[in-house]
Amino acid sequence: MRFVRRGLILALVIAAAAVNGAQTQDPIERIREADLKADLFTLAGDEMRGREGGTLDEMTASMWIAERARQAGLLPAGDNGTYFQFFPLERFRASASSLVTLGGKSLRMGRDVVTGNVVVANVDAPVVVATTEDLAEAAVTGKAVVVRFAPQANPAPLPNQAAPNRASELRGWMTTIQRTVAAKNPAAIIALVSDEYRDQWDRTVYTFSRSTYGLDVDGTAEPRTANRGVPLLYVRESALGGALAADARLVASIFTDSFQYPSVNIIAKVPGRDARLSSEYVLYSAHQDHDGVRYPVNGDDIWNGADDNATTAVALLAIGRAVAASPGKRSSLFIWHGSEERGLMGSRWYVKHPTVPLTSIVACLNGDMIGRNDPNTASLLGVLPPHRNSPELVDMALGANTAVTKFTVDSSWDDPAHREGWYYRSDHLAYARYGVPALFFTTLLHPDYHTPFDNPDRIDIQKLTRMTRWMYATGRTVGEADKRPAVDPNFKLERCRDWVVDLCPR
Repeated sequence: MRFVRRGLILALVIAAAAVNGAQTQDPIERIREADLKADLFTLAGDEMRGREGGTLDEMTASMWIAERARQAGLLPAGDNGTYFQFFPLERFRASASSLVTLGGKSLRMGRDVVTGNVVVANVDAPVVVATTEDLAEAAVTGKAVVVRFAPQANPAPLPNQAAPNRASELRGWMTTIQRTVAAKNPAAIIALVSDEYRDQWDRTVYTFSRSTYGLDVDGTAEPRTANRGVPLLYVRESALGGALAADARLVASIFTDSFQYPSVNIIAKVPGRDARLSSEYVLYSAHQDHDGVRYPVNGDDIWNGADDNATTAVALLAIGRAVAASPGKRSSLFIWHGSEERGLMGSRWYVKHPTVPLTSIVACLNGDMIGRNDPNTASLLGVLPPHRNSPELVDMALGANTAVTKFTVDSSWDDPAHREGWYYRSDHLAYARYGVPALFFTTLLHPDYHTPFDNPDRIDIQKLTRMTRWMYATGRTVGEADKRPAVDPNFKLERCRDWVVDLCPR
């Protein structure tokens, strides 16, 4: 039965292509390498400064996308007849005015000392210096535990996984220290970081300046407040000016600041041509933000995010031009989600504040990182149980690939046991959670992931063009089908995280 259904889907794809081919130009030919390259080098260029969510740089990129969508012939579908849907990001962090003195040396918050958690705390406690080896046996109750950072070996990366990033190891090491002594009720936990590990210190400082993000998606969340727990402190060892004395003390008063910043979804549409089906939508989804300006690596401090995710952002513009030239029976909806890198914020907001009825979206075709790795392979997630929430949509996508792009499709990262948890790391998740058939198109990780080296000159433009055409061909099939793809009743989400609690299984 599955084989027969796939055969019918493939026939539908070929028939749609034949109808299009009877026109002056097949609309898929409007998806051109030159256009994708030009848009990519603008959106992922240094002038956009990495498009960090909740900043003016994200706004600049979003305004550019909205204008390019207008030029492509897409109509506004955001709030109040615009292309925009603004939403409030909440940020919470330790205040730079917090006071910390260690061993009589006053430390500047954000420069000499940073917090590893957001707490309100007043501490006046003796210091105990320990090594990682003797920490389990050390008497630390009521004391400030000081441990000198000693990095551990990173595990070997999986195929297509980003290369181990030693700069992120410090926080993982602190988590291990915290677990070791938490039951002993220490007054504080302090990691001394030598200048030898400057890369890790720099990353921690940048994380501190951004701190934690939140989103009250429907106005019902309790006001966010700081914990009154055990402070975790990272201290730049050279700021102490020498070794700690035997009678050293930690004296600290840590306060918190909270901020609210706007982020934005860019939303556009092409109305369908069929009176009966035009009230239904095929959603093409991407995120336009990345990591912004951060600590420099080899002199480069702009984390451009060309693959992540300028590739799909410009793909949606190309798809929009093709759809505008030849609308489907169903309408097409295009959403460039804001602040995905901050915790899938834009998509989480949209499913709670949709500009079209959520039940009218018949499929979400989401892309994230679609321009790197082997030119003839690609990945499609949402294909394998339990993540497969629509077998019919899967067949449509695989049929489109067979008819048009002919990638070797790798769905191994769909496995719930895969350690990257890749299915949970992009914007399709919000739609699948709320019953919309959803797929995730991607070409997976690479060593430049979340580094300043994810630049547009490293994108395989030919592969990006093929991925864009695959997404378009899938959407075209969905848009022309008489029946919307059905939802698999056995679909489930087996992972939950605190920062996506609204996406956890009901």
